[in-house]
Amino acid sequence: MAALRVGEAVIRLLQGDITDQVVDAIVNAANSTLLGGGGVDGAIHRRGGPAILEECRAIRRTRYPGGLPTGEAVLTGAGRLPARHVIHTVGPIWRGGHAGEPELLAAAYRSSLRMALEAELRTIAFPSISTGAYGFPTDLAAPIALGAVRDFLLEEPGTITEVRFVLFSETDLSIYRAALDRV
Repeated sequence: MAALRVGEAVIRLLQGDITDQVVDAIVNAANSTLLGGGGVDGAIHRRGGPAILEECRAIRRTRYPGGLPTGEAVLTGAGRLPARHVIHTVGPIWRGGHAGEPELLAAAYRSSLRMALEAELRTIAFPSISTGAYGFPTDLAAPIALGAVRDFLLEEPGTITEVRFVLFSETDLSIYRAALDRV
């Protein structure tokens, strides 16, 4: 398992299923509707059960009737997941890199970490946001993700002690390992 110490916290990379993580919060690479979808989003909703969807519907009714904006994050319970909470964030759809995608991707990571900090959570697990159906190239996303997390941990010390990147494939893990060596 690759790791990087950042102040009092550690960033870890591992291959696995994010829905198996026993942490304070896992991050859902959600779509703006917050009503489930494919990939990580679908897996989290399926395994977590209907309680997550009900909380997401309440958030849509009360706070984000038009959908969660790209780069923002919200917190719900985790239903039947082993994690305690789910942080839902919307990453950017890749449009060639000239529509603010890198900045929006970094914002999704920062917003998620800010949500964890506000909730006084200690451990958080991220997937590779936007690199699935949203088409963000993993080799470009990895250094943005790792850099955003590293910078946040340095600038906003607090309760967070561990940030995991849970990569589904060996290929993604290799790309993140190479990027970790450069941040």
